[in-house]
Amino acid sequence: MSSPLLEVRDLRTEFRTRDGVVRAVNSISFDLSAGEALGFVGESGSGKSVTALSILQLFGPFTDARIAGQVLYDG
Repeated sequence: MSSPLLEVRDLRTEFRTRDGVVRAVNSISFDLSAGEALGFVGESGSGKSVTALSILQLFGPFTDARIAGQVLYDG
């Protein structure tokens, strides 16, 4: 069996705000092999977009996002 194309382990994303810390993603893990598709389903505000932005590290320079965990692409 080949190794996954994308491995996400214990991904966590927090934002610091004036009112305190907001945990947007709290410990998500999954593997995705070549040719597979994965969909995120949930209510508005449940962290779907933040999960994708965290994996791709696409937060702007003015966003106080703290990303922790491990994301491996093709090893």
